[in-house]
Amino acid sequence: MADALSRKKDLEDLQADLREVEDLLRPPALAENESGVEQGSPRADLLPHTQKFAELRAKLDPMHPADIAYVLESLPLEERLVVWNLVKAERDGEILLEASDAVRETLIRSMDAQELVAAAEQLEADEIADLAPDLPEEVIHDVFKALPVEEREQLRAAMSYAEGAVGALMDFDVVSVRADTRIEVVTRYLRRFDSLPHHTDQLFVVDGNERLKGVLPLSKLIVSELQERVDRVMLNDAVTLQPSDKAQDAAKAFERYDLVSAPVVDEQGKLVGRVTVDKVVDFIRSKSESELLTQAGLREEEDVFSSVWASVKNRWSWLAINLVTAFVASRVIGAFEHSIEKLVALAALMPIVAGIGGNSGNQTITMIVRSIALGQVQKEHGRKLLAKELGVSLANGLIWGSALGLIAYWLYQKASLGLVMTTAMTLNLALAATAGVLIPLTMAKLGRDPALGSSVLITAITDSGGFFIFLGLATLFLV
Repeated sequence: MADALSRKKDLEDLQADLREVEDLLRPPALAENESGVEQGSPRADLLPHTQKFAELRAKLDPMHPADIAYVLESLPLEERLVVWNLVKAERDGEILLEASDAVRETLIRSMDAQELVAAAEQLEADEIADLAPDLPEEVIHDVFKALPVEEREQLRAAMSYAEGAVGALMDFDVVSVRADTRIEVVTRYLRRFDSLPHHTDQLFVVDGNERLKGVLPLSKLIVSELQERVDRVMLNDAVTLQPSDKAQDAAKAFERYDLVSAPVVDEQGKLVGRVTVDKVVDFIRSKSESELLTQAGLREEEDVFSSVWASVKNRWSWLAINLVTAFVASRVIGAFEHSIEKLVALAALMPIVAGIGGNSGNQTITMIVRSIALGQVQKEHGRKLLAKELGVSLANGLIWGSALGLIAYWLYQKASLGLVMTTAMTLNLALAATAGVLIPLTMAKLGRDPALGSSVLITAITDSGGFFIFLGLATLFLV
């Protein structure tokens, strides 16, 4: 079983598992089945007959919790609940941790308080803290009462940290040794464990007051003489974190120094926990997904099989903003109706100016948002960035604007139209560069996510601005 659970699968294997589960869900249900689901309920209508029911459970049992989470995320709601009902109860907590936030909510809503408490009790304190925002208050209260005193305090500490802090990523499962201990004693101590905590690549060396003195990598422990003292072979320059540090800074440290784990110490230097690479990877993935959603103007992660109303609530706010900006763009065009009537070519050419401006703006804003996320851009860099991006946009505007100007001249035999096309393209790219720099920097200055609605805003500005610049120039020089 352990080998099956630890086996990694690529996407093709996961999709094959998903297709097999879907096939097992297809046969019609019998009126009576082993699940105990009431006849006539949505679950009962979907459950396969007895043989298929047993095959489906046999398929799910050896699967890794992350793989089961993938299957659950890929199934419509009713089928998802059928599969969820077949999963062994002692694995509920692990699967909830692996599922996406949106899917986790649907699974939690299908469980009663007793099931949720049982699922949470399977987890460690830091993992319960990850689930806590999605659990009802009464469930959290019952979980607190069920935990031993030490774990209860750990859970309370883990829940006290903000979502973007190192404390929220920290786990309390650490192995520490004293500096004056001999290597032989340390190795005997380690043999008393059934298994070391996951991602243990080093031991933490502390003094009598639990203050961190250094770290002892396992690679160094193995090759050291048994009679050597820990303080003679340990490393004194370990990368340390504090619970209040930003998780994003911790992720940068893990990337820069190729860390597998890092100790977390309080203000007095006492060892309070550790951060491991798997938690950092999860944070980076979550952060990347969040940025993609905010750039598109989505309020939160969305279950692809969620109800129509839930999806509407998630998407309406930025669509409303987009509606306003589109109306503004239409009014800009409307203001130049007389010019367009006189020179129909303007109607065919103006989308080119706006479209290329939007693409250029998105390139700029993506670079700036990424640089802010990596900590490479500070507020005082705004002028230099703006000057650089304006230089890039002017160069691109002259090159590609000239090319489009020549095409416009070839199509309509008007040199003046070609010149207007070149000038409008250059000016709109400059506008796009300015907006691409200022939007994320302003968001960051206001304490908001720099990526928030960035693609919606940049498109609105380059559309309205591009139409106004091109049609305005055409009205002045062509009509």
